[in-house]
Formats: sequence, structure tokens, C-alpha cells
Amino acid sequence: MALHFPYTLFLISCLLSFCITLSQAQQPSFRPKALVLPVSKDPSSLQYLTHINQRTPQIPVKLTLDLGGRFLWIDCEQNYASSSYTPSRCESSQCNRANSKKPGCYNNTCGLLLENTFTQTGTSGDLGHDLVSIQSTDGSKPGRIVKVPNLLFTCGATFLLDGLAKGVKGMAGLGRTILSLPSQFSAAFNFPRKFAICLSDSGKGVVFFGDGPYVMLPNVEISKSLIYTPLIINKVSTASAAFAGEPSSDYFIGVNSIKINNKVVPLNTTLLKINKEGLGGTKISTVQPYTVLETSIHKAVVTTFAKELSGVPRVAGVGPFELCYNSVGIGSTRVGPAVPQIDLVLQSSNVYWRIFGANSMVQVKSGVLCLGFVDGGVNPRTAIVIGGHQVEDNLLQFDLAASRLGFSSSLLSRQTTCSNFNFTSTA
Repeated sequence: MALHFPYTLFLISCLLSFCITLSQAQQPSFRPKALVLPVSKDPSSLQYLTHINQRTPQIPVKLTLDLGGRFLWIDCEQNYASSSYTPSRCESSQCNRANSKKPGCYNNTCGLLLENTFTQTGTSGDLGHDLVSIQSTDGSKPGRIVKVPNLLFTCGATFLLDGLAKGVKGMAGLGRTILSLPSQFSAAFNFPRKFAICLSDSGKGVVFFGDGPYVMLPNVEISKSLIYTPLIINKVSTASAAFAGEPSSDYFIGVNSIKINNKVVPLNTTLLKINKEGLGGTKISTVQPYTVLETSIHKAVVTTFAKELSGVPRVAGVGPFELCYNSVGIGSTRVGPAVPQIDLVLQSSNVYWRIFGANSMVQVKSGVLCLGFVDGGVNPRTAIVIGGHQVEDNLLQFDLAASRLGFSSSLLSRQTTCSNFNFTSTA
């Protein structure tokens, strides 16, 4: 029996609808292998800035990047409005996960201690979660936008923004904690507990969450040539406000000695070890714009460097730098000014982080170059703090699961930079 035309269309429509539904059911939801954020450098504050899209409706939130920061905190006192924000209630799984110890648990909301690490100002804030969206990546370009519906963060007070760059609304913590952005992103999408930073002085740097590849134009894949060193846990918090027994969220590495032009710098190596009070050692920071050295280490480095560059005319120091030169007497190379190489020798004499002229020298004004290392005083909490200028155009991969750091040394030697990630096209 022949089918009537309308009934035939109905059957075809039903079949198509069933096929589409089946196809959609068989297609797994998109799960990114990695995520990416752009990073810029604020020229006045020398802070590294990024932004995330947060809240409902979504808005871009400008943040200062803090490599050792414990979590994301945002000013909630000024114009925080979101229909998807939920506070974390006392005794909830979120509060237990965050190890909240705020006394009293005011307003049935648990809290954490948070800090502006630039001004070393701390206070307490309320834990909550909200919707965040971020771009995925295949390692060479950005991909589709993905959402994290319940990203935990801490609401801070407006006064904590003092000292941060203009327009910033909080700080993005990448530290060694369960609440940091790398930990939460890897948990949300079940990718490896790794992230990488690649900072730039003038262009747009990048933070990758997840494993490589990490590809810079013109098609230079960085992750295959990284050198690795263990990450060391400091069992004592280095934050200005912390609970008793809380370990440091900063990333420490084991520097055993320093060489300049392959000559060992004479220094008190006891300072290079972390003692039982959590003092000493070497950490990496995006808060410090330049590497900070304990006074005796700084003096030894400056003295040795000056001896190795004795043929170049010196000029008066320009704060905060002590050792400065007339740049007319210094040549240029692919990796920056032609000055002695500085090696941070790590777990063996064959494993070292080499600092070339682009990362050791700072042009403070026309015709003047200074050694970009700062005197941190006697008995600082950490003996060596590797600052932002020294890591620019170096890709650093933090492997949290394996507790190791992968570093590239200067990408300038490979004819690329950290500003060469392809943000202009998408998958």
C-alpha cells in the first residue's frame, strides 16, 4: 500500500530526528587537553597581568598573575554581581577541600586567609564559587571556549587592590595548592597536573594549563627540549598571612652553586638550603620584577661579574641596581648584551639554568645597562628569589604530579620569544 505524502514526510522527519539525537548521544562532550591565557606586562608596576571571564552574565576580570599565589582572589566589595555565584557554606565539601580554618565561620560562609603579595598585606575572605570560561588550546593556537561552572575563589576586600596595576580586580594564584588555578583546571577537565608560563617584557606572553606541545612561531616546539630539575617543598609557609603548619605554596628549586663565565662564585652555600624554620633556598616569583639575593650572595655575584667584565667602563649605580655600565662598551648578541653568562647550577654540574645578557642586564636609561640583581638584605626569608626579568622569554613548565620544573633557558637562542604564541587564529 502506498504511503500518503504527508505521512512519508512525517516518517522521514522522525527518522532524521532520531538519527540526530542518536548522533548527539554518541558524540562525547568536548574535553580540552589544555587551556591558555594571554599575559601582558604592565610597564609602570612591572606586574604580569591576565584576565578570566567570570560570572553570569560573563565579564572579563583583570588580574595580576602570582606564580606562588595560593588561589584566585577577587574584590567582591565593588560591583560584584552574578546570578551563578554561590558561597561555600560551613562544613561543606568545598570548605573541607580548602582546609578552611577561619574562626567562627561568619554568616555561615567559610573563609581563607588571602594576601596581596606585592604589598604583603593580608586579611580574611569568604570562599565561594562561580562560573568561569577560558580558551582551550592544541598547544599552537587557541581553540574553543570551555566553561568551569564552579571554580572556587575567595572574595577579598577592596583595600587589598592597593599597589596592584590599574584596573586589576584581584590576583590569579598559580601556586602549589589544591585551590590554585592549575589544580582546579586539571581537576575540571582531567588533564595532567602541569602548567607552563612564558613571560614577555613588551609583547603578549602566555600561560598554558595542561601538557605540551607548547608551540611558538615560527613553529618552534619548546617542550621537547626542556631541562628538568626537582621542585622542592618548603614545609613552612612563606606567605605573610598563613595558618600554622601550612606549607609554602611557592615553587622552590635546588640551586647548589652559581657560576659566572664558568667560574664558581664564592658564597655561603648553607644559605642555599631550606632550614627547619623554612628560611633560605631558592624560589621563582612573578611578584619580584628582578632577582633578589641575600646580601652576601649579592656582593659575591656583583664582585665576580665586575671582575669578568672589567674591560667595560662602569658608571654610577641606578637604584635598585648597584653595578652599572656604559652600554657603548658592550656588544650585542642574539641572546642580548654580550656580557658574562650566569649559571645557576642545580642538582649536578651538568644541570644548570643559564642566564644570558637579555635576562641578566637591564637598560635603565639611554646608554646605561645595569646588572639586574637586587640586594635583599641580611637574613631574608628566602636567600634567592628569581624574579620576572630573569625568566622572560624562558618557558617554565611546572609538573605538579612529578614535582619537577622543566626550563628552556632563553628562547632567543632558538630564534623565537614568549610573545610568539599564535593568539590571532583559532582552531
